[in-house]
Amino acid sequence: MIKNTRLLLSVLFTFSIFQIAISQTSEEGNSLKSGTIDSQFDYIYNTSNNFQEYKVVKKANLDLLKSNILDSMKTMRDELASQKLLMQGKNDSIASLNALLEVSESEKQVVIDAKDNFTFWGIGIHKAVYSSMMWVLVGVLAAALAFFSFQYSRSFKKIRKAERDLAEVQEEFDNHRKNTLERERKLKRELIDAQMGK
Repeated sequence: MIKNTRLLLSVLFTFSIFQIAISQTSEEGNSLKSGTIDSQFDYIYNTSNNFQEYKVVKKANLDLLKSNILDSMKTMRDELASQKLLMQGKNDSIASLNALLEVSESEKQVVIDAKDNFTFWGIGIHKAVYSSMMWVLVGVLAAALAFFSFQYSRSFKKIRKAERDLAEVQEEFDNHRKNTLERERKLKRELIDAQMGK
């Protein structure tokens, strides 16, 4: 039984030492070879020895931490440079899009101006001005038509009245001529009768 207990204790002791060695190796591997810079600093602080008020750090751990920090800084610088290149590319793309937008806006304005303006007898005229001029011209022509229609109506009435007056005068003249012819005949008969009756 004592032999079993010793064997059990020796197995437990060996297992615990093996466990501590594995955990230290894995801590060292995990903390200095992977993880964040903060966790690596924490690992060095926890694994370093105390000497009076100082901490004693293994030179190999310090070199590895320095190498990790420099690698992290290089990676960050590379990422920063690639971000700057990406940002510059985006800025160039934005600038080219803005230039294209300005060209499009100027072309749109030219098209709008061409749509709103046209040439008439070689003169550039805005459509609103042309429309106003045409309506003024239509108004002037309508007023002239109304004036001439009124004048024609007045003249037509005067001509009708003159024609009626002429017809009346013609009728009176015809009646007068008839009467004059009858009187002349009558006078000629009387003259002939008077000459024969002598």
